[in-house]
Amino acid sequence: MNFEGLDPALAEYAPALHPALDPVLDPHLNPALLQNVELDAEGVPLEGIPVPESVHIMEGMYSELHTVVSEVGVPVSVSHFDLHEEMLWVGNHGGHATSFFGPALERYSSFQVSTSDDVRQIQSLENGVLFLSKTNLKYMSRGGLIIFDYLMDESEDVHSLLLTDRSTLLIGGLQNHVIEIDLNTVQETQKYTVEVPGVTILRQSNRFFFCGHTTGKVSLRDLRTFAAEHEFDAYSGSLSDFDVHGNLLVTCGFSSRMNGLACDRFLKVYDLRMMRAITPLQVHVDPLFLKFIPTYTSRLAIISQTGQCQFCEPTGLANPADIFHVNTVGQLIMTFDVSASKQAMVFGDSEGCVHLWADSPEVTFNAYSRETDFALPCMVDTLPHLDWNQDLMPLSLIPVPLTSETLLSDWPAANSAPAPRRAPPVDPEILRTMKKVGFIGYAPNPRTKLRNQVCVRAEIPYRLKELDNEFDSFSQVPESPIGREEEPHLYMVAKKYRKVTIKYSKLGLEDFDFKHYNKTLFAGLEPHIPNAYCNCMIQVLYFLEPVRCLVQNHLCQKEFCLGCELGFLFHMLDLSRGDPCQGSNFLRAFRTIPEASALGLILADSDEATGKVNLGRLIQSWNRFILTQLHQETQEQEAPQAYRGVGSSSFGSSGDSVIGQLFSCEVENCSMCRCGKETVRVSSTLLFTLSYPESNDKTRDYEFAQILKRSICLEQNTQAWCENCEKYQPTVQTRNIRCLPDVLVINCEVNSSKEADFWKTQAEYAFKKTVMKKGGLEIPKSKEISLGEWKDLGNAEAGHSYTSVEELKNIWIPHSIRMKLTKNKELDVCNWNESDELSSSDDQDSTYMYDLMATVVHILDPRTGGSLVGHIKVGETYHQRKEGVTHQQWYLFNDFLIEPVDKCEAVQFDMSWKVPAILYYARRNLHAEYNLTIKNPIEASVLLAEASLARKQRKCHATFIPLMLNEMPQAGDLVGLDAEFVTLNEEEAELRSDGTKSTIKPSQMSVARITCVRGQGPNEGIPFIDDYISTQEQVVDYLTQYSGIKPGDLDAKISSKHLTTLKSTYLKLRFLIDVGVKFVGHGLQKDFRVINLMVPKDQVIDTVYLFHMPRKRMISLRFLAWYFLDLKIQGETHDSIEDARTALQLYRKYLELSKNATEPDDFRKVLKGLYEKGRKMDWKVPEPDSQSSPKNAAVFPAVLGL
Repeated sequence: MNFEGLDPALAEYAPALHPALDPVLDPHLNPALLQNVELDAEGVPLEGIPVPESVHIMEGMYSELHTVVSEVGVPVSVSHFDLHEEMLWVGNHGGHATSFFGPALERYSSFQVSTSDDVRQIQSLENGVLFLSKTNLKYMSRGGLIIFDYLMDESEDVHSLLLTDRSTLLIGGLQNHVIEIDLNTVQETQKYTVEVPGVTILRQSNRFFFCGHTTGKVSLRDLRTFAAEHEFDAYSGSLSDFDVHGNLLVTCGFSSRMNGLACDRFLKVYDLRMMRAITPLQVHVDPLFLKFIPTYTSRLAIISQTGQCQFCEPTGLANPADIFHVNTVGQLIMTFDVSASKQAMVFGDSEGCVHLWADSPEVTFNAYSRETDFALPCMVDTLPHLDWNQDLMPLSLIPVPLTSETLLSDWPAANSAPAPRRAPPVDPEILRTMKKVGFIGYAPNPRTKLRNQVCVRAEIPYRLKELDNEFDSFSQVPESPIGREEEPHLYMVAKKYRKVTIKYSKLGLEDFDFKHYNKTLFAGLEPHIPNAYCNCMIQVLYFLEPVRCLVQNHLCQKEFCLGCELGFLFHMLDLSRGDPCQGSNFLRAFRTIPEASALGLILADSDEATGKVNLGRLIQSWNRFILTQLHQETQEQEAPQAYRGVGSSSFGSSGDSVIGQLFSCEVENCSMCRCGKETVRVSSTLLFTLSYPESNDKTRDYEFAQILKRSICLEQNTQAWCENCEKYQPTVQTRNIRCLPDVLVINCEVNSSKEADFWKTQAEYAFKKTVMKKGGLEIPKSKEISLGEWKDLGNAEAGHSYTSVEELKNIWIPHSIRMKLTKNKELDVCNWNESDELSSSDDQDSTYMYDLMATVVHILDPRTGGSLVGHIKVGETYHQRKEGVTHQQWYLFNDFLIEPVDKCEAVQFDMSWKVPAILYYARRNLHAEYNLTIKNPIEASVLLAEASLARKQRKCHATFIPLMLNEMPQAGDLVGLDAEFVTLNEEEAELRSDGTKSTIKPSQMSVARITCVRGQGPNEGIPFIDDYISTQEQVVDYLTQYSGIKPGDLDAKISSKHLTTLKSTYLKLRFLIDVGVKFVGHGLQKDFRVINLMVPKDQVIDTVYLFHMPRKRMISLRFLAWYFLDLKIQGETHDSIEDARTALQLYRKYLELSKNATEPDDFRKVLKGLYEKGRKMDWKVPEPDSQSSPKNAAVFPAVLGL
């Protein structure tokens, strides 16, 4: 605001004349004003001035409600109604800010904002209040704590601020620029130059920014670029105030008369629709402030410097009867504001008084104000009783008053001695392995404690009684503050084992950092798809080399074949270089199999989210199902005619499958009835389930090999039908095996606390035996060994050297097993050392060495409902393919988190949170027995003509011409691609308290149409694939506006389109990828993701990135086609043929403009022109006949000629 035209008497309030802001009462202050004001010893008012009881406020008319003194004698410079709470803020010329609560104006807080400058503007935010002074912007809490303090250049002289959105601020002043500040980073983001300096007032509407200048002008500026759009020359002298409402702009100011400034009684009114002045409004007071108060009408409040206030309509006539007077006791009005509810007005005068006017006694400042926090009242009168007999009662319950006398607790030095906390002793393992360099010692972490775990001992300077010094297992500090009190067991789950989730932003997955979770080149699997609990088992099968090769060589004609889909998924895992894949097509086929549903393997989304299912039992059932299913699907005798060449695979014969050769074990089941009748049946099994001893035998010491033999050669008593007795009789059933499998699969069947306790007990026995064996010590059976004594076994003084204690705990299963079938077909099983080989006396045919290659564990985490992870020993061939090195390494696979782990960790099972589910033991030198070559079974015949599934489709409706034999694509050929999608499941999102949206689960899309267009040759631009994909799943949204797909297009009974299965079209695209064609399209990344294809980056040409500048927005295909090709596409709906052709044409235009990418600087100028045009057009293509493409404009040839 400009003060040049104010009363000259105000000069005595200049800040330079009040350096110390002496609080002594000003002699000019009217004594009558302070009749009811109580002052403290320093002259600061404690209460407001109440309105006399005789004053009656008439409803609907503004009358004085309350008056208070902010700071005596110091003029009020600014006032502001809080937009979030029922509070009023005022600032004065001394740099002090004060807040008042409610219509009674009870003092809430008061603090110094600036020591040298006046407070010029106040703006309330959700978490605090902004204060603007001459060269400083301060953000403070409502209680006076500084949140940030932004200092500007000393040459700045700022007067106004404007909050444009929740985190952006504009600041103007007497300089020739306006500063934009980001409140999140507290940094200057832009500096807009203004042609006319002196921006002292800033306003905003839905169309413009309005800048009021000291020269009397008002400029209108663009909301995005701040470029000047229009200017009104309102007054010849200076501008004092203006306001905007609807289509009206009203100003007041000073005119130059007789070499001075005179207050102009004509308010200038401007119509923003026609951008011209309309009839000025003459008022009866000297206007200094004005504000719109839109209630029933758009009335204006005009305030004079002497306290007169007049209401009038901006397009009507001012009536002298509408004038009232603010009782300032002769002082001048310095500031004026209206509340957001329009029910209250506030005036601040030059004597430091604040006058509140309202239209009703029960006035509120905002329509919906939040509750204000107040300081807690003093609790001295309600102190609790302090029981001196309670040792742990804190003495601080009784507050100690401030006193200058000596306290009872002030002991003389002679009677007290300091007793500092003793440092805990250093772990002996650290001392043993430590190497000294100078006076600094280095030692590896023995990992005897969890992360952040501290052993707290009661060696404190003061204590009330002796405490137990023994190790307290509950004194561990959890890694996360979550659940420290109510559920202390939650933090036991190590971070890498916790369930990982994808955090979605408005860009979807593009800005999610998967590399943070996986620094290897192996591919993880995404978990957000329904039934993705089996991700870890898919990885186990993938890292079994014979299974990987088998399914990639397998191809059949069944629409939903798990073997085919698993082969496609494994192909993606092969191609990936660390990027995660998703098994959406595999899981889609899995959901269609009736057996899977009958076994309860298909989960509802609610079951997965709430953790109602036992994932350990579920994955064991899935393991049995998938091996059986793959065994059946790969057992077919001859290949179908549609896919020739499949039968020539080197795997298996017509009688058995590779799955059978790998996993199958022939077993002999013998049933013996009490009558002596013996029945023998021969069958085969693909896996074994562990059987544990009876409860009374569980405390015994068992080796894992003993339990495994007991489970394979199972003996049990059951009721069975006896043909001899012709009734059900108690029978003894025994099982013996006739041969050994190449891969031994074991379901651990730990489904209750009994089995978990058994594993825990056996691990403790194994731990004691291992330590005794390595340490060479005898362990007395009668004595329990404490943790400290176990640690002492590794002491360097005793001469024992082995791995840390933590690596020996919770281990029961061995890394290697030796199994032997004797001549009498009896099974011999024993634990084996991983480094030992078979002796020469062992028969190589009947003795197998098995090495552990995978463990699947169930993670118990009540916060997330639990999860499944896998430890997999990745072999040499996989490292050779991915990383070019030859070695073996254990890895943890937790969906898309992949991390190398120690081999001990793969067999460590802490039963409180890590429960074993599945074990895979592979025969040593397994690969030598199998042909591990992969021959791509997809042939060119998949691209030839095929029949449609739709009954009503006719040849006259054909939208594409299939490729002829002489048109078969070659490596490097261009193919235009576009796909359309439909929605199967809606997005799940939640609104945060700040109004932003958080995506919990993205919408599930399904491909509905895929189009491929020839990219060269005489038939360039003609599609050779235009397949509509039949779906059996329910579609919730066809997205017709964007996809062009209508209800019925995907239904074989009524569709007139060329309808195919997803697998058929998928094979066509896979063939094109394998041949090496280059796909051209717009936004292909999302297309390939939904189709579930992994395409090498050098085979993708995406026009969305060709015509893109870094850190700028992506441009739509429609706008690019209009700008470069003069094409109007995607009118009512999208058409994939049109989009694919347009993408090809845009690529040709890109090569033309960049001259085959040889002149990037010239093409960068073209892109700048594209972005400038886009901003001007708001990225919208003009309607027909409204504006032609820039291709036909005079400026475009100049751009092309760059």
